[in-house]
Amino acid sequence: MSAQKNKIKNKSHKNLFIVNPNAGTKQAKLYLPKILDLFHEHGDTNSVYLTEAKGDGIKLAANYGHTADRIICMGGDGTFSEVITGMKIAGLDIPIGYIPAGTANDFAASLNLSKNIMQAAQDIIDGEVTLLDIGKFGERYFSYIASFGAFTKASYSTPQSTKNMFGQFAYIIEAIKELPSIRPEYVRIETDARKIEGDYIFGAVSNSKSVGGVLSLDSDIVDMSDGVFEVLLIKPLNNAKAVCDCVYSLLNQNYDSEYITFFNADKAIIYSDPNMNWALDGEHASGCEKIDIKNLKKAVKVISK
Repeated sequence: MSAQKNKIKNKSHKNLFIVNPNAGTKQAKLYLPKILDLFHEHGDTNSVYLTEAKGDGIKLAANYGHTADRIICMGGDGTFSEVITGMKIAGLDIPIGYIPAGTANDFAASLNLSKNIMQAAQDIIDGEVTLLDIGKFGERYFSYIASFGAFTKASYSTPQSTKNMFGQFAYIIEAIKELPSIRPEYVRIETDARKIEGDYIFGAVSNSKSVGGVLSLDSDIVDMSDGVFEVLLIKPLNNAKAVCDCVYSLLNQNYDSEYITFFNADKAIIYSDPNMNWALDGEHASGCEKIDIKNLKKAVKVISK
């Protein structure tokens, strides 16, 4: 990842912890006391709020973010996305630390954050501020991906119990269930450089090396602070050969395929069926006939090692 970083001075902080105790296998709840002790030993003071329902992360960040000099999010990518949204709504420009405790943790993986919760906490103490891009989807924000079509429903409809039992593989199980009902979506995309229209079974506007826990993008072409998104579109796959060719291209991160369209853009206008479902950072989002998607360059300060 190429990004602008600034070293954090070795000083105490006033932390606002926003914790999703039910994310993933509920590791956040298990490790929270130890993590608070770790930050306290460093001289920090900590306020802690637990999310209970969807949207709580937005409210907590917006309502209480001004009481701290940095926010620390513990949960999955959805919780992180909510916290980012709350911060933008409130106009906050303070650093955010992310301790990933979800299932797929795509965004955390793209940032190379430790999968070990205690190590991820220590890395925030020792870390640096990285300026990263985020996206705006109409009036909503997203931290790393807006997608439609195949695998999209799986990202937000997979039962938590299934995630807890099978981990990241749970998304693949749900995606396989989707396959019989997948139908192409007609979309028209306009950017400053091109106009594209056609039928697609999947589309993603992303700023991440990992998409939905299923697809991986070439890390050499993904820069999370360059001001542009990676746009990936997949055409209908009408026979076994088409499926094999497309899967082979994706697995080898070779996007020169008749079934794949791949390009960069800093903004796009997307026209589609208003009933087409979207997923923003793995959470459901309703579509509309015309959607403006914009890259907000270096709009958030994320602490990473």
